[in-house]
Amino acid sequence: MPAGPAEHAVEDPLDGVLARARRGDDAAFHTLWTALQPRLLRYLRIKARDVAEDVAAETWLQVVRDLDRFDGDAADFRAWLFTIGRNRAVDAARARTARPVHLVADPVESATDHADSAETVAMERLSTAAALAMVRSLPAEQAELIALRVVAGLEVAAVARIVGKSPGAVRVAVHRALRTLSKVATASAVDDFSVKVM
Repeated sequence: MPAGPAEHAVEDPLDGVLARARRGDDAAFHTLWTALQPRLLRYLRIKARDVAEDVAAETWLQVVRDLDRFDGDAADFRAWLFTIGRNRAVDAARARTARPVHLVADPVESATDHADSAETVAMERLSTAAALAMVRSLPAEQAELIALRVVAGLEVAAVARIVGKSPGAVRVAVHRALRTLSKVATASAVDDFSVKVM
């Protein structure tokens, strides 16, 4: 007998965590935050740039406030989180035009039990910064779509709902943006090779 759709569905590991977080489990909420905060920050570094961390904090504050009213699975939660983040980024951009921004230094990060070597952290930051810089070089709309689809890992339908476009338009724009990024990356690699050879 053929398998039904439910038998083909792969359960998201965050589904159970989300259910516990909705019931007030602090450890489960921390697990959600740990799993999704890096992707949210990468997206916001493209959408909100210098105020990405502030916007992320405001996003999570709204999530905490409204989590008991949220209804859906982990995929829906991701889409909801990034929708809130996008809305907070738009609000921050509007506020920026109304008042100047005063940047402050990043807080010193505390050491963890499983801290990576300084070299590993530096290389990850450099490669992440380089990738984000390449994405930011795209037109703003394409950069946002790449950030939501590739960086945040959202499904095409979720991205389409967030930005108010059809799934087909999202697919085409993402494809074009990835093609552009591929050309930029190839040109950059050729330039790097030329510098090393000389």
